[in-house]
Amino acid sequence: MTEANLTPEQLEFREYAQRWLEENAPPPPPERLPITPIEVMTVGQRDYLQDWQYKCFAAGLVGADYPKAYGGHGHTGFQRIANQELNRAQVPFLINIVGLSMAAPTILHHGTEEQKRKFIPGCLSGEEIWCQGFSEPGAGSDLANQRTSAVREAEDWIVNGHKVWTSLGHFAKWMILVTRTSKDDKYNGLTYFLCPIAGHAGVTVRPLVKITGETGFNEVFFEDVRVPDANRLDDVGKGWAVAMTTLLAERGASEGAGSGGGSGSSAIADLIELARNSWRDGVLAVDDPVTRDAIIQRAIVGEGLRQNGRRARVAALCDHPMRLPLQQKLTASEFQQDNARLGVEIAGASASLYKLDPRAPDAGHWPLAYLNSYGNTIAAGTNEIQRNILGERVLGLPKSK
Repeated sequence: MTEANLTPEQLEFREYAQRWLEENAPPPPPERLPITPIEVMTVGQRDYLQDWQYKCFAAGLVGADYPKAYGGHGHTGFQRIANQELNRAQVPFLINIVGLSMAAPTILHHGTEEQKRKFIPGCLSGEEIWCQGFSEPGAGSDLANQRTSAVREAEDWIVNGHKVWTSLGHFAKWMILVTRTSKDDKYNGLTYFLCPIAGHAGVTVRPLVKITGETGFNEVFFEDVRVPDANRLDDVGKGWAVAMTTLLAERGASEGAGSGGGSGSSAIADLIELARNSWRDGVLAVDDPVTRDAIIQRAIVGEGLRQNGRRARVAALCDHPMRLPLQQKLTASEFQQDNARLGVEIAGASASLYKLDPRAPDAGHWPLAYLNSYGNTIAAGTNEIQRNILGERVLGLPKSK
């Protein structure tokens, strides 16, 4: 979105967003924040980030394009501008990533009027944190292999099963939950629910400790959990179709409800600054032509991602509805991983100093980012699965054996 394409109202909103972010930059956090929302572990981190999201929401920078009836601000084409300014200002990220990028757009598309009015406002404001109940021990990238069951009993459904890799599950009030309601049809036997989590009878949340030592991921167990039929999203047996809407939003095809916390351009700037301050054999890394070329290659990929994001918003340029979102998820996650890997290489031996070591370059960001990056290449379907889907469903290649 260039300035020439903006309406006077959108230009005015951009100026407002820039001014508001400059005047309302949040104070330093009480404790170190993780790199992304999926690593939020402590109550202190949660409270600080939840407060920040609510302030952004109240200021009109989150939920800008959602109807006022559902808690939004009723504009058109404003959210993209807000996202750009949140990224540019390098403010903290918005904690309710599942609520903003998955639950809210899915409910808006498939929900009843009552569900939209009940659930979307809390997604946008961050007052109600959401998590995602898709992956299971035997159903990771194979989403249709769900075994968590839901059995109808009067006006409720009784849910039993086990979900894993549940980001923010330890703080979530609600979960977008895919269950099996029929064993007779792999795809049409799935049903989608908006399931209460925090304090709900029969729900147990246990942390999963990652290689970084962080516990943002969890596993969630359901034992005879009652979910009202009023919390069913769309028809019984339509869970696969609803889940595809969620994944389309997660993989970047839908305009997000909010952003923040960094961008590709800032990552390149951080790599340049690291190279300017990293000595190797008495020479600064920034003066090494190989290092300089490596950073430029990362910048080229970052610009390609940015242009692909612009292209995805022009319907006439999208030759296949799944190609760009799948491609963007694949390349963006590997872009982040390659950036972090290069940061570790530039830091050299100092990259062995972890985040608690005061001598660590950039407070230990680069090794932490590299270890964390593997989560992004797994989330929303592993990158290997993304390549298979692109090859088979977009390019029409034969199925891999």
